[in-house]
Amino acid sequence: MEHLPGMSTQASDQLETFDNPQPERDYTIRIDIPEFTCLCPKTGQPDFATLQLEYIPAAKCVELKALKLYMWTFRERGAFHEAVTNEILNHIVTVTQPKFMRLRANFNVRGGIYTTVIVEHKAADWQAPQLVTLP
Repeated sequence: MEHLPGMSTQASDQLETFDNPQPERDYTIRIDIPEFTCLCPKTGQPDFATLQLEYIPAAKCVELKALKLYMWTFRERGAFHEAVTNEILNHIVTVTQPKFMRLRANFNVRGGIYTTVIVEHKAADWQAPQLVTLP
């Protein structure tokens, strides 16, 4: 990627993490990524999506600026919706090793069809807590 004048950051596939400040507690982190883009592998036309990442961290959390720069790496890549959603989840799971992670990719309309792809990861030794219903 060409470095543009005044641009202080570049796309990067290096995801950074930081230590979970409360590893003994199960809590949910939700991240909305409303400007995801990649290219249609058949036509080369841009595909736009809103990604919703939610996870229960174990020892590590994903650093947000690094996540943003990682998402930029897909702008010039052709990828099927199903493949790119799974690739992103796999990469983030590899670096963070969460207890649970879900990625929902809501792709904008293309040819009259909306596509939503939802992928999940669950650590083998983790049990989801019971849902608490409040009045």
